[in-house]
Amino acid sequence: MSYSVQHLKETAEIVSQINPEHCEKCVQELVGVRNRGGRLFILGVGGSAANASHAVNDFRKIAGLEVYAPTDNVSELTARTNDDGWASVFVEWLRGSRLNSKDCLLILSVGGGNLEKNVSPGFISAIQLAKQVGARVIGIVGKDGGYTAQQADACVIVPTVNPNNVTPHSEAFQAVIWHLWVSHPDVKVNQTKWESVTTAKA
Repeated sequence: MSYSVQHLKETAEIVSQINPEHCEKCVQELVGVRNRGGRLFILGVGGSAANASHAVNDFRKIAGLEVYAPTDNVSELTARTNDDGWASVFVEWLRGSRLNSKDCLLILSVGGGNLEKNVSPGFISAIQLAKQVGARVIGIVGKDGGYTAQQADACVIVPTVNPNNVTPHSEAFQAVIWHLWVSHPDVKVNQTKWESVTTAKA
C-alpha cells in the first residue's frame, strides 16, 4: 500500500469517527455568541495559527460574526513575546481586548494543552481567563483533547488513527470542521461566491 493510499484511508477513518453531536453543540455556541453580540477569538499556534487566520475570514464574511485572531497582529505578538515571554501572549492580548461574558474562545490545537506537563501554557492561561470572566470556550483539538477538552463548553476531538500522523490530521480537520460550522444553516448568513454564481444557459 502506498503512503498516499494509507493517508487517505486514515482520513476516511477519521471522518467516520468524528462525533456530529459535538459539532452541533459547537454550532449552538457560535449562534449564541452572535445572538448576544459577542466576539469570537480564535487561538492557534504554528499551522493552527494559519488556520485561525483563514477561519477569521470565514466566520466574519460567511457567518456575520465579529472575529479576531491574536496571531494576525505580528507586531504585537512579537513585542509581547520579546518583553514578557510566550506563555502570557494570548491571555494579555485578551485582557487588552476586554474579554467578557458575551465572548467566546475557539482553540485550534493538536493537543489542547497540558497543565501538569506545562505544554501549550498560552492556551491554558487564556482558557482560565475565559472561565474567570464568564466567556465561553469551544475547541477543535487532536489527541485526547487535553486541557481544552476538559474545560471547554463544547469541543470536537479529531480521533487519532495513526500516532505518527496526529499533527497533519489534526490541523487538516480543523479546516474540515470549521467549514462545516460556517456552512451550517444555523450559522451561515451570507452566500459564498461560487455557490451564488449561476451558469448562463447556452
